[in-house]
Amino acid sequence: MSEASDIIVVGGGPCGSFTAFNLARLGAKVTVFEEHNEIGVPCHCAGHLSIQGLKKLGLHKLPKGIVENRFKGAIFHSPKGKKLTVELAETVTCSVNRELFDKYLANIAENAKAQYFLKSQVKSLIIENNVVKGVKVNQNEKTRKFTANIIIDAEGISSRILRQTGLTMLDSRMVVNAVQVNIENVKDIEPDMVEVFLGKKYAPGFYAWLIPRKNSKAKIGLATSIGNPKDFLQRFMHKHPTASKKLGKAKILGTVFHPITIGGPIPKTYFNSFLAVGDVASQVKPTTGGGVIFGLNCARIAATVAHEALKRKDFSSKFLSNYQKLCNKMLGFDMKVMLKLRKMLNALSDDKIDEAISFCIKLGFGKSVKDIEDIDFQGSSLLRSLPKPQILAALFYFFFLYFSANP
Repeated sequence: MSEASDIIVVGGGPCGSFTAFNLARLGAKVTVFEEHNEIGVPCHCAGHLSIQGLKKLGLHKLPKGIVENRFKGAIFHSPKGKKLTVELAETVTCSVNRELFDKYLANIAENAKAQYFLKSQVKSLIIENNVVKGVKVNQNEKTRKFTANIIIDAEGISSRILRQTGLTMLDSRMVVNAVQVNIENVKDIEPDMVEVFLGKKYAPGFYAWLIPRKNSKAKIGLATSIGNPKDFLQRFMHKHPTASKKLGKAKILGTVFHPITIGGPIPKTYFNSFLAVGDVASQVKPTTGGGVIFGLNCARIAATVAHEALKRKDFSSKFLSNYQKLCNKMLGFDMKVMLKLRKMLNALSDDKIDEAISFCIKLGFGKSVKDIEDIDFQGSSLLRSLPKPQILAALFYFFFLYFSANP
């Protein structure tokens, strides 16, 4: 015998919980299935978020303890040790404790009357006549059936449930494997600046990062398109000419591994009675790998469209396609720009990246971007910044390096 809901959400991460919250406060009966024993565990990202992005989502007034630090810029380290500092006029980003952040989103969803089941792994979709009718869930070593008008897949990058719909999954060629550690006894860091380390020797296909916390602690990590990220992290901490001075004597407090999709959104995020949101839909910035803000925005759209479908009693693929149309309207241009930038960065040699950063330093690039309006929607921000001569010159030089290396 099956149990019925209006909406079933697969996954209790940020996107799943924010979808559930927005649906529940609109009056929908929502059930969330989370396979792990506890929300927010294990942690899946660094939690470096834009403050403006959180404000737009109504999430800027987070409870005490969730925000670990705030930042007003970034320091970019070239492969050969050149340093480009971009310091903005005010704080623009923050780091959050992802476990507490995820729990907060689940709590507000539960307070809005969404129902959560932990230790409940969705094993498969129930599909009849090309329509998703519900899910089969493994709970306490028993399989139970749950039905709903719409299933919203927020399972994360694994795509196991999405695969069953026949929708095209994210591009596995554009997935990097990341490792992140919490450390203490970090030396010579600027507490209000994040640090980014470029170079194929230490993080091929992506970059390494250092996010300061309080009391000489930090989050550090990297992602790589080849090899074992743990091996690259050890090399980075102990061999990198700049990072080793900061991290060589640091003590590792905890380690997590997670893949990051940087290939841009999947081509289709909807099916009859089914929507995909967050990492499973690859709603992630190709430049930085940040998926929380974009995913939460898409989660809110998914909730709006799903609630309208409930009112209309229309759960068809045709109606639910409005979700993708709205997501594309919001993210499409920026995603295309960022994906192009990512592919260009991957194609540049370390020598070319050094040249680009040296050129930006000579231009005084770091001083020309004090008023960046939005660090999430990078394509739009870049377009608005083009009248600035330093940014235009840097962009032209970047393209020159790319096309000279890839004729």
